[in-house]
Amino acid sequence: MDQNVLLKMVDITKTFPGVKALDHVSLTVEKGTVHALMGENGAGKSTLMKCLFGIYGKDDGHIYLNGEEIDFKSSKEALDNGVAMVHQELNQALKRSVMDNIWLGRYPKIAGIAVDERKMYKDTMAVFKELEIDVDPHRIMSTMPVSQRQMVEIAKAVSYNSKVIVFDEPTSSLTEEEVEHLFKIINMLRDRGVGIIYISHKMAEIKRISDYITVMRDGQWVATERAEDLEMADIIRLMVGRELTNQFPPKTNTPGETYLEVKNITGMYNHLRDVSFSARRGEVLGLAGLDSSGRTETLESIFGVRTRKEGEVYLDGKRCFNRDPGESIKNGFALLTEERRATGIFSILNIRENTVISSLKRHLRFGLWLSDKSQREDTQRYIDALRTKTPTQETKIRALSGGNQQKVIIGRWLLTEPDVLLLDEPTRGIDVGAKYEIYQLILDLANKGKTVIMVSSEMPELLGVCDRIVVMSGGRVAGEVDARNTTQEEIMTLAAKYV
Repeated sequence: MDQNVLLKMVDITKTFPGVKALDHVSLTVEKGTVHALMGENGAGKSTLMKCLFGIYGKDDGHIYLNGEEIDFKSSKEALDNGVAMVHQELNQALKRSVMDNIWLGRYPKIAGIAVDERKMYKDTMAVFKELEIDVDPHRIMSTMPVSQRQMVEIAKAVSYNSKVIVFDEPTSSLTEEEVEHLFKIINMLRDRGVGIIYISHKMAEIKRISDYITVMRDGQWVATERAEDLEMADIIRLMVGRELTNQFPPKTNTPGETYLEVKNITGMYNHLRDVSFSARRGEVLGLAGLDSSGRTETLESIFGVRTRKEGEVYLDGKRCFNRDPGESIKNGFALLTEERRATGIFSILNIRENTVISSLKRHLRFGLWLSDKSQREDTQRYIDALRTKTPTQETKIRALSGGNQQKVIIGRWLLTEPDVLLLDEPTRGIDVGAKYEIYQLILDLANKGKTVIMVSSEMPELLGVCDRIVVMSGGRVAGEVDARNTTQEEIMTLAAKYV
């Protein structure tokens, strides 16, 4: 085997009940390179990495690390042998401190008995200093935004002195500034000879950071090329098996009269201050801003997830108290949350149950029983409409890829037939083809007179889908722009207004 080859996966096969997730897939990663792994949701990218990392046992094939065959039976075994993975869906001990999360399972000990808190703090600070991460090691994880928790997870992977590090959608919850910081870390690791496997749907990132690109489709290897030899159009064609000429569908909606009014919202337990804006029937309104600007808190305050100290919400001129999510749903609101694993899916339930759980009344017959036929029909309608990849409706939602889980949740809320749809990062972790379908669904809702408010960290997405954009900064509204006539620079200037 070539001495420059760090990792070699040969003919990896993995089957789940009803679906062949991996069909003889091969991947070669060289020392000191960034190897991008791309494909649509359900293509098998994360499954392949979980076979490497010991989360799944492969059915067939061989894996070699530094020329020696390996077959890890657990993630701990993988970590102990120099393979680390930063997962797309964070799975952290939220009630514990930052340094507890980094050294969990390998605490430094005094005389082999007591945890050496001083050494743990010192070692954490050493890793943070090396990576230029500014986080208090004593801070409790649950008090931090997703982006900072993501950086902690990256620091944890680096702390193992790993030979191979897998990054699965690492920038899905990072701001542009944090993305630049991550790329600096990746370049530092590459210079040390670490092999990086980078999974992302963001084309510009892939072209910028990668040395090689491997594309998968429907559980099979499609192509491996040098990144410099592939244009974005080539990558999309390999991923989806067809040409995708436009990133965004044409805006065919025509906003009407003012329908939703948010007046002077101030948070009880967050930094929202005097947030006011309005949205019209048939309008897609964007909420832009940097991390911790108050975008998510605004949606959650409207929906009754967060307690308001002051402020009012009006729908069609009538006040909506929206004291809790149940009341908000009755008032015609729906909220797609940012963290689908923590606050979106019911992981122990199947796809049908996850789809209909917010609209059970429409399936109730004579007030006595739920119609199984009606539930199946509604579920299938949105599986087809969103092209959700699943063997059956009875498949547990936790078995789906992150992007397909997102599609199920979107279908759930569309079934409630909301008048106001609140979307927090609706395309996070979703491939380019599925993104287009979701954009089209959003515009279809607007064409039906629905009001859509969308939070996104991707500026081109806000400009491509929204009619107007409200920019937030430091928990306040910093300004409002027309999406057709603004620029990313203008939005970023407003986003930094109160920072």
